[in-house]
Order: sequence, then structure tokens, then C-alpha cells
Amino acid sequence: MNTHASTASSTDDIALELCDLSRTYRLKRGLFRAPGMIKAVDGVSLRIRRGETLGLVGESGCGKSTLAKMLLGLLEPSSGNVLIHGKEINPSKRLALARSIQPIFQDPYSSLNPRRTVGDIVGVPLQLHKVGNDAERKKKVRDILDIVGMPERTHTQYPNQLSGGQRQRVAIARALVLRPDILICDEPTSALDVSVQAQILNLLLDLKAEFGLTYLFISHDLGVVEHLVDRVAVMHRGKIVEQGTREQIFARPEHPYTRMLLASVLTPEPGLGIPELSTETL
Repeated sequence: MNTHASTASSTDDIALELCDLSRTYRLKRGLFRAPGMIKAVDGVSLRIRRGETLGLVGESGCGKSTLAKMLLGLLEPSSGNVLIHGKEINPSKRLALARSIQPIFQDPYSSLNPRRTVGDIVGVPLQLHKVGNDAERKKKVRDILDIVGMPERTHTQYPNQLSGGQRQRVAIARALVLRPDILICDEPTSALDVSVQAQILNLLLDLKAEFGLTYLFISHDLGVVEHLVDRVAVMHRGKIVEQGTREQIFARPEHPYTRMLLASVLTPEPGLGIPELSTETL
């Protein structure tokens, strides 16, 4: 079974590595009951090569977003560690970490400050990292907004004046303005209309080619994952139960949970109905 990451030809090829990463939460159970423990992420080990897109799939609540927060330094692992280009990250040094890795979140509206203009929003990371002078920062903002397809007239607008697709383009521009080489894409199209989803996915593909980016693409939408990724890791109850190339996972899934996920994708042929799923083997 494809449960272990493929061995790379050289550790220099590895952009992002997760080593036996776990996150445990303590649960309160009332006044007369002992607290319990739950492992949201349980011993996850993954390697993502430079320039690769790894799709992380699984149902809601399986630990995908908790994993993303640890990679971004927003949560400290209970055990294990994360390496970027072979160096272990320090969650307490988030400014330094942001130079290498940036997120694109699910809901572009809630992740953008409604009181700032588009140009100001994209320019905030440059100010925090003290990149250049005012004129240089403004040029970098204009350049990256142009690259993601935002017309100049939108640079002085506010998020509530933009469409959902435009807001996500702004979020992508903000993530890229520091020129990181790794993006954590956490359900970046699930809040968008289907027609807009395709535009954003194609933009992400173009940006990957232009800047040599490495993506961890987190999604429960297997159709989107199949369109975008090179390899797939399947997560279930905090563990990676299977991983392999896109072709292996979609054509020859080995783990029962992976087969269940693939069977649950609705078909465009309504007469076939919804498949009957069994959890006995999970």
C-alpha cells in the first residue's frame, strides 16, 4: 500500500517535509469525569518536492486544517516537526516563516480586512517585513495585482466592492507579494461559483509555472484535486492512510477509505443515484 512518501533523489529536492507530526487536544468532560484526549493529527509524515503540487484530501473533520495551521506556525505540534528546505521551522518566528510559506484560505471575504483598500491589503506584508521604500512597495503591489488579473481601477476599492473571484485573486496576490515558494491552499475555491472556480484553478496553475511554486492543496473536492495535483495524500481520522501519484490514487486506490471517497463523488448521470457505502472495513 502506498502509505509512505516516495524517496526523493536528493534531500535538496524537498521543499516541505512533515516528520511524524501530531496534534493532541485535551477535552473537558464535565465536573465528575476525567478529561479526555483527542488526536486531530496523528503521526503524519509527508514530503513535497520543489515545484510539486500535493493534494491532501479527506472528509471534513479529518485533521486537514489543523495540519495546515501547524505548517503555518499558527499551532505548535504536540510532537514531530516540520522542515522547510531541510530546516526545522520555529513557530514562534512567524515573520521569518512567512518569507517561505504563505496561506490561501477558503473564504476570501473573511480573510480580507474590510476597512482597507485592495492595494493596502496586498501591501501589508511588505510593510511588516520592511521591504523597500513606499514607492518600491507600491510598485510591487501594482505588479502582483496585475499578474493575478486585477485591473488598476480595483486597487483603490474595498473587498465588499469586489466579486468572490476578485477577492480570491486579492488573497492570492497578498500571499505572493513576498515571493514565497510554498503556498498552503486550504479549500481555496470551495466558496466560489463553479465557473469562477475554474478561473482560479487555472490562475494557480499559471502562477505555479511562472514562479516555480510548491503547493499543498487541501480539499474535499476530488474533481478539483484531480485537475490540479501531481500526487495525492488521503487523510482519515488524523492519519495518512494512502498516498501516491494522481493516476495511482484515482485509477487504482488501495485503501477502503480512498475507495469510499472516490465512490462518493456524484456522477453527472442522475439515473445512477448515490452509491451505497460501507464503513465496515474502515
